[in-house]
Amino acid sequence: MKGVAGIRTEEQSGIIYTAFSYFLWGILPIYWKWLDHVPPDEILANRIFWSFWFMIVFLIVIKKFPEFWKMIKGMMKTKKKLAALATASLLISLNWFIYIWAVNTNQMVEASLGYYINPLVSVLLGVFILREKMTKAQVISFVLAAAGVLVLTASYGRFPWIAVGLAVSFGLYGLAKKLIKVDSDIGLTLETMTSAPFALIYLIYLSSQGNISLFHLSAGTDWLLIAGGAVTAVPLLYFAKGAQRIPLYMVGFLQYIAPTLTLILGVFFYGEPFTQTHLVAFAFIWSALTIFSVSRMKRVKRRTKAQEKCA
Repeated sequence: MKGVAGIRTEEQSGIIYTAFSYFLWGILPIYWKWLDHVPPDEILANRIFWSFWFMIVFLIVIKKFPEFWKMIKGMMKTKKKLAALATASLLISLNWFIYIWAVNTNQMVEASLGYYINPLVSVLLGVFILREKMTKAQVISFVLAAAGVLVLTASYGRFPWIAVGLAVSFGLYGLAKKLIKVDSDIGLTLETMTSAPFALIYLIYLSSQGNISLFHLSAGTDWLLIAGGAVTAVPLLYFAKGAQRIPLYMVGFLQYIAPTLTLILGVFFYGEPFTQTHLVAFAFIWSALTIFSVSRMKRVKRRTKAQEKCA
């Protein structure tokens, strides 16, 4: 058994790994901004294609490729898992596209909003799809978040589809992932494997039309497009390494690092507007997240105490 000091050290390293993964996700817009001269659809195709090959090499290096191959064979026999894999691949590709497009069209503030409300959207999806029950705190949180979205809708004169699109696509992605219980590194490889052929076909099509940037603009652009595979995978690998060492409620708190950094980048580094209306809308949503996170933390602690008593 591990001593108290060992458990604390493991939890501390888990916090560092998880926080670092969210830090990387939070500053990822800088990377896509370096590629704002490339159309978002081509960035997405390259991101999928090179992520797949990066993950294949990674699995070979850490000697998990046989496990990956075994998983593929097993999925071929289960239509439900194949459907879940295809759905997860489609949803994460959609999420990546919306995010890249939002960043490169100077809408990072709205993109950050999407990842703030994502946990609440996930709860709502659980209620409607998995028949889970909402607690009073979750109901209050959802009402406050909805009020924030309505404030922005009234301000924009349009529905904030970027924020909602990011939150819903990632929430549905999480549901699809529940049906594919695999390690995150194998999961990402499977998902990009499903989309990689379509990404390659699209890149070939762009090349045939003379509209491709890869290998046609500059060496810097080529390296940025190719390295997008590693940039996509590395934060996920750190997250997987950290999340398994810390309680779920702590992961919940740390996840707000990413949208907060994205919001700061959008407003203070890229000059996106943050008006009084934005402040009011975000105040509603931050209040919702505070209530949601605190209630979840208390619930987890109560459950842990109950389990300790039973033991």
